Amino acid sequence: MLKPNLLTIASLIALAALSRLAPHWWNLTAVGAVCLFGGAYFERKWLAFFVPLAALAISDVFLQTFVYPGMGPNYFKYVCFAATVPLGMFLQGRTRLLPVAWAAVAASVLFFLLSNFGVWLAGDGSGQARMYPLTPAGLLACYIAAIPFSLNTLYGNLLFSGVLFGGLEFYKSTVAHRAQKSAIAT
Repeated sequence: MLKPNLLTIASLIALAALSRLAPHWWNLTAVGAVCLFGGAYFERKWLAFFVPLAALAISDVFLQTFVYPGMGPNYFKYVCFAATVPLGMFLQGRTRLLPVAWAAVAASVLFFLLSNFGVWLAGDGSGQARMYPLTPAGLLACYIAAIPFSLNTLYGNLLFSGVLFGGLEFYKSTVAHRAQKSAIAT
């Protein structure tokens, strides 16, 4: 368990926010991986929720001001990412490759199911006519149309989970190796 310092928290918020602001394929961002990472490692669980949601809020301000003016925030995505944090909590003590990969896949499926249900239920948020009728066929059409975006969510979760979890494990092994070398030298 980690007690992240302010620099770590700010860095994770910046990474997740910048991954949404920099040019990228739709939904290929670090936000889901940050949810999993915080859930798995943060001692203070409220931080595991705060960090990705703060990144969403900060990047939403920029996106809604400069990229999508007049389009309101999609609050369903906040629910989707908040629901991802508990998946990371299941990883506590199991941060090896396979469990992290499975959690990244599960987070992608969860996001796909919840976010597209939100699109179907509330419309696309642009104020235009409803894209999908509020029928089972409309829900199915919404899910089918979202498949390409969900693949990018999966790729982003796998990529950034690898970077975050792998980076921390590499750092921990490097520190342990240095400590072992230092103990042998004395």
